[in-house]
Amino acid sequence: MENKAPEKAKLPEKAKLLEKLKANGFNVPEFVYVSAKKFETKDFKALEAFLDVHRESFKVIARSAHPQESEYKGGTFDSLETYADIGGIIYARNRIIHLAETAKHLSIRRQQIFNNAPPIDLQEMGVIVMPFVNGSSVMAKMIHNHWEFGYCRNRNQKVQTEPHITRVPHDRSLYQLSRAIQKRLGFKCEIEYIISTEGDIHVVQAKDISRIETLEEKLSERSVRLDGVRRIRKQRNYRERSVYVMDNKAFYIDVISLCEDLVQSEAAPETRVKNIVDRVAEYEADLESFALRHQRFAVLGFSIQDSGDLYQIANHYLDDFPDQQKALSKALHNNLYKIDIFLAEADTLIARDKFRVNLCSHDAYGIDTVRNPLWCTFWHADRHDAVVKEFKRLGFKTGDTVGIDIGADDRPVVYRH
Repeated sequence: MENKAPEKAKLPEKAKLLEKLKANGFNVPEFVYVSAKKFETKDFKALEAFLDVHRESFKVIARSAHPQESEYKGGTFDSLETYADIGGIIYARNRIIHLAETAKHLSIRRQQIFNNAPPIDLQEMGVIVMPFVNGSSVMAKMIHNHWEFGYCRNRNQKVQTEPHITRVPHDRSLYQLSRAIQKRLGFKCEIEYIISTEGDIHVVQAKDISRIETLEEKLSERSVRLDGVRRIRKQRNYRERSVYVMDNKAFYIDVISLCEDLVQSEAAPETRVKNIVDRVAEYEADLESFALRHQRFAVLGFSIQDSGDLYQIANHYLDDFPDQQKALSKALHNNLYKIDIFLAEADTLIARDKFRVNLCSHDAYGIDTVRNPLWCTFWHADRHDAVVKEFKRLGFKTGDTVGIDIGADDRPVVYRH
C-alpha cells in the first residue's frame, strides 16, 4: 500500500480519465496500466493477471501512457496491436519508444519549440493494455458550439472509406454519450470510441482539450457576422486588409468639446479657434498618412456621415463669434471632401447598408479590378447600434488586419487577426 500512493500520483492523464469514466459506469474496456517502473523492475504481476483473463483473444492493444503525454498533441505517441503475452507488451513498449525517437522525433521537437511542450524522458514511457476490439475508430469533440465526429476507415474491410468528419454520427446515442462524458469530466474533451462489429460503443480514450485553442472558436470570439456584400467580380470569397476605423460621430463630439472650451475660456477666440481647426487638419493628415502607408485597405464605418445633428451643432456652435465660426465652418466643409477622397481610395468598405460606393466603368470593370475588385460589405441599418457595439467590444481599431470571409449565402464574417 505504501508503494501504491506515489504510483497513483504519477498516473498519466490517459489512465486517470479512463479510471474515472469506468468508475462512473461508462463502457470502458477492461485495462491495466503498466508504469515504466514496472518494466524496469520486471514487476508484471498485475499485467499477467490481466492477460490471463484476456488471453483468448490472442492479441491486445498497448496504448502509450507517458506521465507528460497530455502536454503533447494527440497522436504524437503510438498505440500498437500486439500478442497477449508479456513478451508482446515489452515489444510494444520498446516499439513505441523507438518510434518516438525516430519517426516522431521531428514532431516532438517542433512541439517543444513552438508549443512549449516540456522536455520528455522517453524511458518513463508506460503503457495501457486493453483487449483488442475489432471495429472502427470514432473521435468526438465539441468545436465551438457543435459536436463533430471523425470516422477512421476500418482496415479489415475489403472496401474501405476514407476518413471523414461529420456532425451527424451514425448512431444518435454518440451525442448523448459524448455530452455525458464531457459533463462528468467537467471540461471540454476529445473522446475516442471503438465501434465494434456488433455495434457496441467502447470508450477507449479521453483527452482534456480545454486549454487548446481552435481556429474556428477563436475567430468566432472576435468576429462579427454582417448581412451582405456588393461586388462585381466574384472569383474569390476571402480577403485580408489593414483597416481604418472611421467614427465621425466621435470626431464631431471632439470638435464640439473644443468649441465648448473656447466659449468658456477667457483667452482670445482667435487663439482658441486655431486649436479646433488644427484638430480638423490633424484628422485629415491621419487619413492621408494611412492611405499612403497601405496600398490596399478597408474602411470600417462606425459613423461615416453623421445621421444626427452633430455636424450642424459643430458648424454653428460659434455663431456668437462670427469670424471664428466662419473659419471652423470652412474647415469642416472641406473635411467632408477629404473624407470622400480617402474613401475613394479604399477597395473595401465595411459599413451599414445606407453607404455604397458609386462605380464608374473603370472602378467596376477596369484592369485594376481583376485582382482587387471593390467590395462593399454591409449590415442592415436596423442593426447598426448593435453591430457597432460588437465591433467596439471586440476591440477593432485602426491599423488592425481584418479578414473578410464570404459564405455560401453571400453573408460576410469579419474578424480581427
